[in-house]
Amino acid sequence: MRSDLKTSGIRIIGVKGIKMVEKGDDLVSLVIEAAKKQGTPIRNGDIIVITSKAVSKSEGRVYRLRNIKNSIAASLIAEETGKAPEHVQAILREAKRIIRLVGHHLITETHNGFIVANSGVDLSNVDGGESVVALPKDPDASARRFRACFRKRGLKVGVILSDTHGRPFRRGDINIAIGSAGIAPIADLRGKKDLYGYKLKVKQIAVIDEIASAAELATGSANEAVPVAIIRGYKYRVSSKGAKILIRPMKQNLFI
Repeated sequence: MRSDLKTSGIRIIGVKGIKMVEKGDDLVSLVIEAAKKQGTPIRNGDIIVITSKAVSKSEGRVYRLRNIKNSIAASLIAEETGKAPEHVQAILREAKRIIRLVGHHLITETHNGFIVANSGVDLSNVDGGESVVALPKDPDASARRFRACFRKRGLKVGVILSDTHGRPFRRGDINIAIGSAGIAPIADLRGKKDLYGYKLKVKQIAVIDEIASAAELATGSANEAVPVAIIRGYKYRVSSKGAKILIRPMKQNLFI
């Protein structure tokens, strides 16, 4: 996998050399130092995409399975799905409600409103299956905090927290933005005209999702050990709005 991708003036730079993140680590300092060491120091105007797992680890969202006491509900779901009861219990803790339970698949709505498999509670890239890692408690708040830390270091950047999500009608996972700060989440093209003069009526682009997906080309999701990507050359609009505005209200949902 390439860690440096250039497309139409936009550059995607994977930040290598960041140690395995632990609770309490200063992620911003780790990112700044690693980027400088590999010869691609962070610049004003860059967008820093950080994988949710790195953020969760730094925030202490890692839980040993043997320390989780599972409920009767977790035990019953574990029997049906084939998952470990402790894993299911961790999933239920992060879930507002269960959306689908089919075979091995457990789709939930998290307390933050994400519709995702297993409440985003993951076994991969933690410690070989002995622990699980949950999504950051408040991804937008985390992104704002990181952006403020970069700013204190003299760097004006946008920050996106990315996580891998499935898609209901397509195979394969992609990264989406679960948190953001300093970059407008949506590019609203309604009212603009296309090449033939037709006025666009509904066109809204989820910019931060597209950036998060592009960043995964550099970060990967397996053993690449590249938890951060720098997006350089993309001109974005600064905004105080976070990724949460991309969550469609349930009353507008056409599929659930």
